[in-house]
Amino acid sequence: MGVILLRHTRPDGAAGLCYGRSDLGLAGTFEAEADAVLAALPQPARIVSSPLSRCLRLAERIASVHGVTLERDDRLREMDFGRWEGRPWADIPRAELDAWAADFLTARPHGGESVALLAARVAAALADLAGPGPVCVVTHSGVIRAALAARDGPEGWRADIAFGAIVPL
Repeated sequence: MGVILLRHTRPDGAAGLCYGRSDLGLAGTFEAEADAVLAALPQPARIVSSPLSRCLRLAERIASVHGVTLERDDRLREMDFGRWEGRPWADIPRAELDAWAADFLTARPHGGESVALLAARVAAALADLAGPGPVCVVTHSGVIRAALAARDGPEGWRADIAFGAIVPL
C-alpha cells in the first residue's frame, strides 16, 4: 500500500496567523490550485481527509474526479494550538514561544495539544490505512511533518510543506 500525503490548498487570510484547528475558508485561488493538484496526483484507490473544510473541499473534488470513496478521519486534523488559535504569531508572547521551543515535543504553553500527542494520533491514523493503495490523505502541514518525522527522524519536523504539496510516504 502506498500513502500519498496532500496538504490542503491556500486558506483565506491565513498569512501570519496561528490556525491549527481553526476551520478557515479557502482562498479565491482554490479552483486553480485544485486543478494543479489534480493534474499532478496519481489515481488513488481511496481518499481519507481531515474533517476541516480546507481539506474536505479538496478531498471531495478529488474523490469526484477519480470516482473513489471519501472517508473522514478526525485524527488527521491539524494540531490544536489552544489559546493561540486565531491569533497572529507575532502577538503570541515570546516567553510562550520560547517555552515551546525549549521542549518542542512535550511543551503545551498554549494549553492545546503537544507535538508528541499530535505525532501519536497521526501514527495511529496512518497505521489504520491498510488496504489496497495508493491512499491519498488530504491533511495539514503539521500532520505531514509528524509523518515525515516518524519516517525520517527530527528533520521531518523542519520540512517545508507548500499548500497543495503532494508528499509520497
